[in-house]
Formats: sequence, structure tokens, C-alpha cells
Amino acid sequence: YVGQEKLRPQAGWAPIAFALDWHRPPRHMNSTSYWYFHTDQWRYETIDADALLSPAGKGKNKGYSLADYNVAATRMGWLPSMPHWNANPLDLVNEAEKAGATDEAGIAKHVVGKLKSGELDVTFADPDDPVNWPRNLIVWRANLIGTSAKGHEYFLKHLLGAQNGVLQESGAGRNNKEVKWHENAPIGKLDLMVDINFRLNSTGAYSDVILPTATWYE
Repeated sequence: YVGQEKLRPQAGWAPIAFALDWHRPPRHMNSTSYWYFHTDQWRYETIDADALLSPAGKGKNKGYSLADYNVAATRMGWLPSMPHWNANPLDLVNEAEKAGATDEAGIAKHVVGKLKSGELDVTFADPDDPVNWPRNLIVWRANLIGTSAKGHEYFLKHLLGAQNGVLQESGAGRNNKEVKWHENAPIGKLDLMVDINFRLNSTGAYSDVILPTATWYE
């Protein structure tokens, strides 16, 4: 918990931020999984997930890593992820329409076919593929870098490509069944970080653009 991330009532900004005039309710992704993959903390994982299994369980997923469970949950629709696919959804719809799809059922059939062939997959199955990286980050009402980021040095190394204090090479998390391993971890995934702030804090020191304000809601 970091107190500075408490927000004003959502009624004002949520309809715009989450397209509530189009559909509801939205399924938001949990930030823990998002940063676990996109800052490559999964590559350093030393916790054995098998040690957390119930002795009464059937052991169906024995040998899975924590990252593997995230991928499995995403594939089964339990865990929203952003981005979700390793392809732009707009491109998927265009491809389906060019292939003859005329309604939602036809588009869904096209997507299912690509999933079965392996051409399409969830991003967490290969988080270090450049096509799956986050490219832009806007920080608002949080001092992400230096205060609230859990695993701060991994943010610096893998997300920002900045000087960092990571003390070991990634490799402990290579034994995954559902996550593709790349020998060379990405360093610096973001192309642009924007900080909206009215204070002098550490996130601004790492941002490409700082938008100064008099209040959070200016």
C-alpha cells in the first residue's frame, strides 16, 4: 500500500479512461502481474511454486512456475492482461474481414483458428518479444520510480534502461513450461515516459516529458 496513490471519486474520469459509454463493466488487469512480466522480474524468480501446492491436490500443474500460472490464467480468460494478444486487435479484425468474416461470430472463428495454429498467443507467453513490450507510460498521481515501484531496480534496468543496482544476472526463472526464454534480457523497453506532477520527485528525473500542474486535476 502506498497512500499517495489514492484517487478522487471515479465518477469524473472513469467513463473517459475506460470507455464506459461503450461497454461495462471493464475487466481491469492487476498491476502486480503487469509489472512482474514487463519489468522482467519473472526472470529472477526463485520461489518454487510446487512448494505452495496443496498436498490434497491432484498435481495437475506440478512443475509450473509462478509465471506459468499467470499465462495459464490468461489463456483461460481468468486473468485480463494488457496487452492481451501478440497482435493488434484492430489488425485481427481487419484480417478476419478480409478473410470473409461479416459478423462477430466470423471474427471469433478467425481468431480461434489463429490461436489453434499457434500464430496468435497471449503476450505473457513471450514477454521479452519486442512486439509485446509496453512502449509508452504516463504516470499520474504516483511517484512510481523511487517510491511505489515494487522491484525498483528491475524497473530501472528492464523498463527504462537506466543505471541500476540489480545484483545478479537473470536466469533463476528460466525453467518455465509456458513462457518463452530469451538468453538476452531486454534492457529499456519504454520509448516514452510522461510524468504529470506538481512536485519535484524521482519519477520526473527519469521521465522524457514532465507536464507541470498546480494541482492533480488541472
